[in-house]
Amino acid sequence: MADFSPMMKQYFEMKEKYPNTILFFRLGDFYEMFFNDAKTVSRELELTLTGRECGQQERAPMCGVPFHSAEGYIAKLVARGYKVAICEQLEDPKLAKGLVKRDVIRVITPGTVVENSMLDESRNNFLCSLCYEEGGLGLCFGDISTGDLTADQVLAPDRETLLHILEDRLARYSPSEIVLNPQALDLTGLADFIRDKLHAAVECQDGELYGDLEQAQQAVSRQFGGQSLAQLELSDKPLAVKALSALFDYLGRTQITGLERMNEVEIGADAGVMGLDINARRNLELTETLRNKEKKGSLLWVLDRTKTAMGKRLIKTWLEQPLLSPARITRRLNAVEELFDNPQLLDELTEQLTGIYDLERIMTRIVYGSANGRELRSLAAALGRLPGLKAMLAPCQATLLQQLRQEMDGLEDVAQLIDAAIVDDPPFTIREGGIIREGYNQELDEVKRDMNGGRELIAAVEARERERTGIPKLKTGYNRVFGYYIEVSNSYKSQVPEDYIRKQTLTGGERYITQELKDLENRILGAHDRSIAMESKLFEEIRQHVAQQLSRVQASAKAVAVLDVLCSFAVVSVKNDYTRPVINMSGKLYLKDSRHPVVEALLHDAPFVPNDVDMDMNDDRVAIITGPNMAGKSTFMRQTAIITIMAQAGCFVPAAVAEIGIVDAIFTRVGASDDLSAGQSTFMIEMAEVADILKNATKNSLIIFDEIGRGTSTFDGMSIARAVLEYVHDKKLVGAKTMFATHYHELTALEDQLPGVKNFNIAVKKRGDDITFLRRIVRGGADDSFGIEVAKLAGVPDKVIRRAKQVLAELEETGGEGLRPTHRRFSEEPVQLTMDTVDGEVLQKLRNLDVNSLTPIQCMNTLFELCSMLK
Repeated sequence: MADFSPMMKQYFEMKEKYPNTILFFRLGDFYEMFFNDAKTVSRELELTLTGRECGQQERAPMCGVPFHSAEGYIAKLVARGYKVAICEQLEDPKLAKGLVKRDVIRVITPGTVVENSMLDESRNNFLCSLCYEEGGLGLCFGDISTGDLTADQVLAPDRETLLHILEDRLARYSPSEIVLNPQALDLTGLADFIRDKLHAAVECQDGELYGDLEQAQQAVSRQFGGQSLAQLELSDKPLAVKALSALFDYLGRTQITGLERMNEVEIGADAGVMGLDINARRNLELTETLRNKEKKGSLLWVLDRTKTAMGKRLIKTWLEQPLLSPARITRRLNAVEELFDNPQLLDELTEQLTGIYDLERIMTRIVYGSANGRELRSLAAALGRLPGLKAMLAPCQATLLQQLRQEMDGLEDVAQLIDAAIVDDPPFTIREGGIIREGYNQELDEVKRDMNGGRELIAAVEARERERTGIPKLKTGYNRVFGYYIEVSNSYKSQVPEDYIRKQTLTGGERYITQELKDLENRILGAHDRSIAMESKLFEEIRQHVAQQLSRVQASAKAVAVLDVLCSFAVVSVKNDYTRPVINMSGKLYLKDSRHPVVEALLHDAPFVPNDVDMDMNDDRVAIITGPNMAGKSTFMRQTAIITIMAQAGCFVPAAVAEIGIVDAIFTRVGASDDLSAGQSTFMIEMAEVADILKNATKNSLIIFDEIGRGTSTFDGMSIARAVLEYVHDKKLVGAKTMFATHYHELTALEDQLPGVKNFNIAVKKRGDDITFLRRIVRGGADDSFGIEVAKLAGVPDKVIRRAKQVLAELEETGGEGLRPTHRRFSEEPVQLTMDTVDGEVLQKLRNLDVNSLTPIQCMNTLFELCSMLK
């Protein structure tokens, strides 16, 4: 270390404190990286690797990025799993004596990002803290960019149940980073789930952080202003307390300042919401499509007409966390109905919401001290719309709308302060100057007048000196060597006053300075620096004052978000002709003319064919649905689940009539693919999902089974499918409302054997070998699978289709015992149908046909019939 320069020694001191990070070391207008960090960043970001003398014989590898554009580089590094420590200059290098003081002001990790450019405005960026002890979990999820924070404790008799609950919660919040205690890694399968399903960063913390409950309780109480655990509803949740304490410790070590942003915690928020595991979320495509991971084609794409970033995040949360309380759902539906019935009010509210910036995340940057003048102006513009929103809500009758009006603070004082203090178009940084509005501070205005009026002041001195000395050609000037000066030609040297101090001799004259000119020079040249310093101080005072209004702004932001989502639900319901559902605890699921909201939105040239659903907890609780592929079975089942989610989220639904008894969870088993990396086949994945459903579903759940047992032999698959059906049907075991799509027609026999089981099929119209899907669900089992016809529709070559028919005929003839070994395979050439090879029935019809006695229409009909028979 003795061989390094003082600056490099300072660098190594910082690096030693933050060893597992990439250290962004501030040098002037750049953040520089050295040694291995420089090599890593150069490789990852494709930056030029240079070097710097550092007191050694060898140059230190170095690369850097401009400080004003560092966010983009940091975002790429964080997205690739790196942590970035920001080491900032703590004093002005011009004023520093010796080495500039530096220290790490923040560590940026995937779960601690607050910069707008690094975040998706439409979703939360959660950091999860997990504390596992045998028999229980402490869980909390915090988004430091918005201040959202929830915590809970979960107890279960075995690890398998705990793991299921944990995976459900993790899937619900989808954190970008998870901090946990070492014992959590004992949960078999958790690490794989985090890596393969969530793709989240993991930080395993020191186990001692989770050991001392008393210390954890003190830390949590201190974070929330000294509130007791009883006040926080945490007195009986020690594991949740430990998880919260560990979260605050991690944030304290990475964020250094700004922890006051996390000033509220919601306890047990997950207890009152519908259970939707990761499979249900994916299969129902709630927020993104299964294939392309895009928003378009998802339920969120259809329903999201929000105008604010807060609303976009909240509507996603509502869809992923439908409510279980009929009272809470009804409050939402009442509000949506009032907006639905008042289109003028709905238009006015929607217009007023447009242009409200992200209050939550702007306030976070203000609290952290990183917000600039433009963000304060954005905050003022957003706050300026709140009084109008409050006024529009005044005549509303719905309880929730009135509650939002009460919770919405107009914040006129904050908006007025920013308007009075910050110019309309502030510079990006304070260093540029010109951020404080003229008239806000008298002393600053005087300094700016000195700075901007320097020429006038010097011109006044020049005029006054000409008059005092009688030298008509006396003039003032400036150079960098000795500043402002007075120049007198040689012909007037005799008239130069005694108080002039000669500084430079020229060919044609002399240059002088005076004490007055020197004082004026100091005043003018120092005005810019003084102005910047004063503006920085005033801006920081304003920012701190606004930060102190956090709770007021936060309450208004939440109210705006809820109003935005309610308006979005109303707008979509009006546009798409949705109906208010009846919500109760009856267990009934009745839908008249129900439609799939996403498929309907994607159809352009054909109307969506609606279908009815009538299920309950008794005589109609299991629906066996048969029919060919592509006919609409999956769409029908998915739309039923999606409509249930929409209703319990508080939205109107695509149906003529809807009555929905509260569903506590929705489970889906829809399709699968091989997971070769985990050594699992499609069938193994399918059976694992089925097992999970059978263990966790209750009589109040809704289960969607789309083909079970297809990945094994026919008899094995059919046996498994029947056993699963019998299990979910049994009230003592599950007894849930279940939709069961299958190609095993033999299962339709269960309607006569098990009470509560009903058969349904997709109506199909067949003419010869041609089929038309009518998309209608009708009572009864299908009498044919139409598999070969579907293959033909899909474009399978005619040769394969003909061979398949031959095989099918032989199987039917032998009772499914197999093909005769002598049966011919594919012919090399297509078979040319002639009069000698067609069925004798066609020949007989032709022989018996009296063409002269047929009318033209009868001829056409006969020809069509014969062609169909030949096909």
